[in-house]
Amino acid sequence: MEIFKNRLLVISVSILVFLAILIFIFPSLSYTSIENVSIWIRDWFGNFYLYLGLFCVLFLLGIAISPLGKLRLGNTNDRPEYSRWAWISMLYSAGMGAGILLRAVQEPVYMYLNPPIQTDASKQTIALEYTFYQWGFTAWAFYGLFALVIGHYLFTKNKQALISSTVAPNFKNSGVLNGIDILVMLATVFGLVGAVGLGTTQINGGLQHLLKINLDVTSAIILTIIICGFAFLSAWKGINKGIKNISKVNIFITLLLLVFVLSQSDILLILKQFINALFQYLKDFIPLSLALGKYNPGKQFLTDWTYYYWAFWLAWAPFTGVFIARISKGRTLREMLLGVMIIPSLGSFLWFTAFGENAFLLIEGWNNYNNEFGDVFTSIFIFFKQYPLQFIINSTIVILLIGFLLTSVDSAIFVLSMFSDKGNPKPKKSHRIVWSFVIAIFSIAMLILGNAKKEIDVLIALQKLLIITSLPFALFIPIMSFSFLKELIQKKPS
Repeated sequence: MEIFKNRLLVISVSILVFLAILIFIFPSLSYTSIENVSIWIRDWFGNFYLYLGLFCVLFLLGIAISPLGKLRLGNTNDRPEYSRWAWISMLYSAGMGAGILLRAVQEPVYMYLNPPIQTDASKQTIALEYTFYQWGFTAWAFYGLFALVIGHYLFTKNKQALISSTVAPNFKNSGVLNGIDILVMLATVFGLVGAVGLGTTQINGGLQHLLKINLDVTSAIILTIIICGFAFLSAWKGINKGIKNISKVNIFITLLLLVFVLSQSDILLILKQFINALFQYLKDFIPLSLALGKYNPGKQFLTDWTYYYWAFWLAWAPFTGVFIARISKGRTLREMLLGVMIIPSLGSFLWFTAFGENAFLLIEGWNNYNNEFGDVFTSIFIFFKQYPLQFIINSTIVILLIGFLLTSVDSAIFVLSMFSDKGNPKPKKSHRIVWSFVIAIFSIAMLILGNAKKEIDVLIALQKLLIITSLPFALFIPIMSFSFLKELIQKKPS
């Protein structure tokens, strides 16, 4: 078959199968090795990740507000293929997805009880400010940078939609370029498997809560098969018929859930806290980004939270960036960059404020907090125990988790197929079949391993693995950025 002649596809899938077998045979050794390397990377490159995040934000803002922002992603006469609503829905679903449900209550509460920084602001404001920082402009700047560069090479320069295209002028060795593309595919699969594992675990918890029954790894495997099956159908139909429609439904349900929480809240208090935390975030953004003085939460906190988040966003940036580029053709660079960085960030900020502030009030009212919101998988379900229509709301959360997982998996299948099909923006369906199968099998293998080896948290191992696979992206972002800027300034804005 033709797909077996595709070197990128064969090598990537072979490595994934080999790693899965290796982890099964030597689970403890594999985990220890991954942990040691990830700690070494965070020790040596943690501050570099911080500097890189600030660089990406300032770099994109500079392009957006300069005359270069008038340039269009594609030809001068190209116009956006998708409406703003569809565009925002797809980029948000692919870029954040189930994470905002996993962390909606747990993260603001953790920051509230363990303030990372000490300023004159209230504990509530500090908690929200730091949550904003970890889910805001920097995360989307990582995505936006890859979307900008990939979109430029794909639609303006008519090059292949491959990460290697962005640094090809600096590396003439085809082996190096192929290695970059293979690493991107591996990082995408690892990140996705981690997301599927986290998502199915939370869905399992939600179903247990709703149905009052105990569910084991078998139900998680069945959920994985169902989600990957529907994601394959969505990716098979393509962006217009599958991914776009599911993304719009996801955002609509998310907005309904947010409106419900706001309707049960002191809206003036929520808006006040939102404005206060946003003001502090904007005011403190640079010292936060560089962990300067009183804005330095300490190495242990940075290691457990910020360094990990930055590595996670970086590991997802090539895949998410390519997808954002694919749906942004025809928009000006200014519209795309400001839209990608600001609109989803503000949406996340309001979301975390609504859930976080209400959780703070619950904790203060209880007078005896026993870490009810400490579990990332169950915190949101416990949170909604305090609200009416509990069964309907929790059912909605489960549906939304499934929807977000679907859009993450189908987007990944589509982008992986683009990579393996030599950057084809409309990849062959045979590639979509292969990647759907590989993602399902690898996810199931990790769930089985985690059940068999309970002393090893495989999901944490995958998160640590993401830190390792994100390092090469971090190192060549400066090369990619300046190579792109050099080309861009040679083209006069229209």
